[in-house]
Amino acid sequence: MPNPSFRSLLTRAGLDWFIIALLSMIGLAKLWPQPGIQQGPFSLSSLATYGVALIFFFYGLKLNIGQLREGLRNYRLHLLIHLTTFILFPAIILPLRSLLLTPDTALLWLGIFYVAALPSTVSSAVVMVSIAGGNIPAAIFNASISSLIGVFITPLWMSFLLATTQGHFDVGNVVGKLTIQVILPVVLGLLLNHPLRWLAGWLKPYLRYFDQVVILLIVYTAFCESFAHHSFEAISAGDMLWLAAFMLGLFFLVFGLINISSRWLHFNREDRITALFCGSKKSLIQGTVMATVLFPGSLGGVVLLPIMVYHALQLIVASVLAQRMARQQPKKTDVIQP
Repeated sequence: MPNPSFRSLLTRAGLDWFIIALLSMIGLAKLWPQPGIQQGPFSLSSLATYGVALIFFFYGLKLNIGQLREGLRNYRLHLLIHLTTFILFPAIILPLRSLLLTPDTALLWLGIFYVAALPSTVSSAVVMVSIAGGNIPAAIFNASISSLIGVFITPLWMSFLLATTQGHFDVGNVVGKLTIQVILPVVLGLLLNHPLRWLAGWLKPYLRYFDQVVILLIVYTAFCESFAHHSFEAISAGDMLWLAAFMLGLFFLVFGLINISSRWLHFNREDRITALFCGSKKSLIQGTVMATVLFPGSLGGVVLLPIMVYHALQLIVASVLAQRMARQQPKKTDVIQP
């Protein structure tokens, strides 16, 4: 069977129309911010909140409890991925604060550290592991657990930064809101997993698009607030160029460190691939959801810029790397039979 084309890989990762749509939301927010800043039970921001709850409800409904239980056994792989996601990323970024933080780039710095504190993504990480020939059950387990852990770890990291820069941060209130918005829908989905799992299977072809539409809605409303308050006036084209270069360098640095660590731990090929793609990725879904709670008002749009840049770059680079690993995958005929 021939390897899928590069274009097919990008399509499967959701890179084609979605990245263009994200950029379009920024342009639309610039030209027409009024709908995004309106408040009320049926405003766009409220609809986005309801949509987030549905995303995580179906997330719980889709989870395969048996695969998660089976995945618990590979503890060394799980530790490497989660230590990379929640410890290594922030440990790389924090020492660079004095170099990156200036009065004009304060919000971009906040967004960069926010990327470092976020959990791993689910769908694209599993897709890349599948393409490259990695351990798919372990990828599903780690990506799923990472999303749930992130509800607690990400606010803790941000509380450390925001408390030192703004003087106050109610981490308990933030975790409480995220628990209601994320954890409770997941738990409800898990409770209904057995009787309603067929519904998740029936809606599976459409759920990814629903997730992406909700993200677009959150991005639009966040950028409407930022444009309405002129929050982008201090950010230049040069700032955006160094941000893209920095995000690309961050991805390759973490990817390389995971590769070295997984070889030192003597992981087999499948587990090493899973560690590489689950440990180096960051979740745009969680980023947009948490931003509405962590950065209310005009901060949201600017702080979301780094995760949007990282998301686009990680899809492009990871697609190329996954395709390369797929070509290097040993064939069954290459295995010496006893």
